[in-house]
Amino acid sequence: MTVPAQPVPSVRHRTHSVDRAFLNLERTHPHVRWDAGGVAYLSGPPPSLADLRAYVDLCLPGLPMFTTRVEGAPRRSWWLPDADFTVERHVHEAVADGPAQWESAMDTALNAPFSPGARWGIWLVHGHSPDTYAVCYRFQHACQDGSAAALAFRTLLGEGEPSLRPALRSGRRADLPRRAGLAIGLAAKFGLAALTTRRRGPAEPYTPTGVRRVLRGRVPLESLRRIGGAGGGSAHDAHLAALAGALSCWSARSGVPLPRISALMPVDARRPDDEQTWGNRCFALPVELPVDPAPGRPGGPSQADLPLWRLERVMAATARLRREPWRQAIQDLVRFMPDRPTEWYMRGVFSSRVTDILATSMPLADEAGLGATRVTGTVLLPLLLPGHLFGVGLSFFGSWAEVSFMTDSGLPLAQRLPGLWEQAVAELDEASARAA
Repeated sequence: MTVPAQPVPSVRHRTHSVDRAFLNLERTHPHVRWDAGGVAYLSGPPPSLADLRAYVDLCLPGLPMFTTRVEGAPRRSWWLPDADFTVERHVHEAVADGPAQWESAMDTALNAPFSPGARWGIWLVHGHSPDTYAVCYRFQHACQDGSAAALAFRTLLGEGEPSLRPALRSGRRADLPRRAGLAIGLAAKFGLAALTTRRRGPAEPYTPTGVRRVLRGRVPLESLRRIGGAGGGSAHDAHLAALAGALSCWSARSGVPLPRISALMPVDARRPDDEQTWGNRCFALPVELPVDPAPGRPGGPSQADLPLWRLERVMAATARLRREPWRQAIQDLVRFMPDRPTEWYMRGVFSSRVTDILATSMPLADEAGLGATRVTGTVLLPLLLPGHLFGVGLSFFGSWAEVSFMTDSGLPLAQRLPGLWEQAVAELDEASARAA
């Protein structure tokens, strides 16, 4: 196995305000699972656990966060080398006893606790077939955001190339007052929403079991790009519009009323010079999803026009995020917002009285592999926050867009969600073609 050469950055890094907010959330809510991650599905004979551990050990110079731990007081903490680090404490296996036990083995990888002192873990999931297996990577969110986690994925299974993000123009000193005003206004806008919003749906539409499971769907990436591009939006806009349609159908079939849905959407706020491998440089914004038009609304859309109606409203909600001033303001917020406002804001938007689901997306790679075996599919494992219906992740791998729903096993009709999303994408594609 060839490991890509990676520069080894400094081993001492100050924790970021978002890291410290997550660390405090871990301390004050120890019963909540604050881990996220991803799964790669591969074709070919699985490696042995010993071989996978040896391979991960070879990759460690390109993944310096893997061998660090947090030290210091909560407000002045650092990422420092972990003198007690061992690969064996972090890399495990979940073995299926034949094809019928595949889901059980994957459940083990999704729900197993980390080893004492560990903040990440890798599980080799195999035994259900001689020629397919999976690698599950999970991490505590205080350690990494999605962008850094995607780099870890590519380093382990691909090229290790940096994540792509829009490059902002170099600011002038004269722009600082305008940037400061926009960043403060943005913080006030969403902070006020977190303070004043009250849950509109049922307080708890099901009884959580505490057991997480992941459900998968996929469509050609070109379909989402074609749908979003036709209206001047993006593949992610098409995904959110399809998600709104899927939720509308799921609500009707499950009996869970959803008059309005607010999705918590993570936004990558890293600058080109930000270190990819340590901590968080992300922000999260609530975005209303147009599940259904208001009943009796004059001039409302027909049933056939609903998919494009949802797409138009999603693009209107995300339009500002595509503009440079807002992207710059979010970067400034993440870079300069102090600890207490950061933690207060995160507690607010994470709350089920403000948001109902978490929806994230991440481009991963065009291709990847482990030795002679090749990755055939990927799914993200988003956070499943207390009181949320589910977390949904969209990963772009090769020519496929793969959706994953991280749900509690008690959520009614959860198994229908991927199929309903695929159906909603198809309806959007047909409606876009008719309107062209």
